[in-house]
Amino acid sequence: MWKTYYGSTIQEPITDAVEKKLLELLTTGYRIKVCIGSDSMVYGNEVQFATAIVFVIVGNGGCMYVKKKKETRKIPLKERMLLEIGHSVEIAYALDPILKKYEIPMEIHADINRDPKFPSHASLKEAMGYIQSMGYAFVAKPDAFASSVCADRFTN
Repeated sequence: MWKTYYGSTIQEPITDAVEKKLLELLTTGYRIKVCIGSDSMVYGNEVQFATAIVFVIVGNGGCMYVKKKKETRKIPLKERMLLEIGHSVEIAYALDPILKKYEIPMEIHADINRDPKFPSHASLKEAMGYIQSMGYAFVAKPDAFASSVCADRFTN
């Protein structure tokens, strides 16, 4: 179930809610872009995932919708990173026609570090290839705020 940042449940299909929000934001005259990112956190044998749709009002803040999902099994890090990407690509694919209709740019943010010193780096090439092969812009840490900041806030 999708919610606003403040916890209100979105009752309509997410595609309808996103289109309605875009129409509202476009009336402001600001340039808008959408960033989608997912993050996960392990709690024992449970993994909490969160996916964020971030509406960036360029030069004037933004807002977001979030969806949480839970899996109760141990998931190796590389698989978890790719599951995060899968969650983001799934929603990006659903929103793509709407964003193209209003000529809104979209980025998919991966909670994967470009620095080889970090364990998540092992998933970088697969994640980048997957996202770019779908025709989407790929953003990794440290610039991937939709995943590493926005979605991260909801993985508890």
